[in-house]
Amino acid sequence: MNGDEEMADATPGAEAAEIEAKPERQRLRLLPGSTDTAASFAFEKEDHTLGNALRYMITKNPDVEFCGYSIPHPSEAVLHLRIQTWDGVSVYEVLRKGLDDLSDLCDAVEDKFTISRDFFNTAHSSRTTLVDS
Repeated sequence: MNGDEEMADATPGAEAAEIEAKPERQRLRLLPGSTDTAASFAFEKEDHTLGNALRYMITKNPDVEFCGYSIPHPSEAVLHLRIQTWDGVSVYEVLRKGLDDLSDLCDAVEDKFTISRDFFNTAHSSRTTLVDS
């Protein structure tokens, strides 16, 4: 006998079961020293693109006394957002409303762009389509 043994085939998905899924790290966290009407948040993997747009949307809310953001260091992808509201108004609700409003605005821009692109492609269909769907 040569010492070799026959091995059974692995069951499908056995390798995936062995790999433990690491819980995804939170991308939004509350910074220390926050209250219900004044809080600072840290957004992981975000930069000026979200910071300026979100600051603008939150500042439009009449319940907001102050809203500002900073990027603590250019080599780290972290955005700090500070919100202060008038008495009795929750910063958490203001943040949620700002994120929802920004999402709605992005949807509206995407819809307008799609309609304009389709109109352009239809108007210029006799030529080669210049803009891909």
